[in-house]
Amino acid sequence: MSRFEIKTDRLRLVPNGPEFLDSTNEYALDYETAKYMMHLPNENSEETLEFLKGCECEWAKDSPEAYEFAILFEGVHIGGLCLYPDDGSAEIGWILNKKYQKRGFALEAARALIDYYVSNFGIRHFYAHCDTENEPSYKLMEKLGMTRTCTNSGRKNRSSSKESFEYQYELFL
Repeated sequence: MSRFEIKTDRLRLVPNGPEFLDSTNEYALDYETAKYMMHLPNENSEETLEFLKGCECEWAKDSPEAYEFAILFEGVHIGGLCLYPDDGSAEIGWILNKKYQKRGFALEAARALIDYYVSNFGIRHFYAHCDTENEPSYKLMEKLGMTRTCTNSGRKNRSSSKESFEYQYELFL
């Protein structure tokens, strides 16, 4: 696995992998934390482990199709951050353990990720999606300078039996 790392004043973003199984389970298995996510909450620890093994395999590629980071604060894994590059653009997303929410960590991590990919890969267009009921997520997108560009129907969150709506936000630098 690459020893890729992005640092901020308070955080380290490192490749996500199986070594973070227990701490990932704290948010990936938690309904309240993951209820607005399309692919979460996970059903069990084995499902989380398979995801983390997939992250590790992706990081081992010469040109990964996805970059899944573990967010570390004072050496503790507190959440995840992802970037999916796509022809000069990139989709970003995040999730934090509920014990670490409302402290600016997701904003700090996402800004660092955007800055890194602008500086090192020339990406100038970033986009993100969230359930329209996920106010903390879309407020974070707005703090990042992203603009809401559309609302789509047909979103299916894993924990819900009904379809919902989602916002798309974009940032052009």
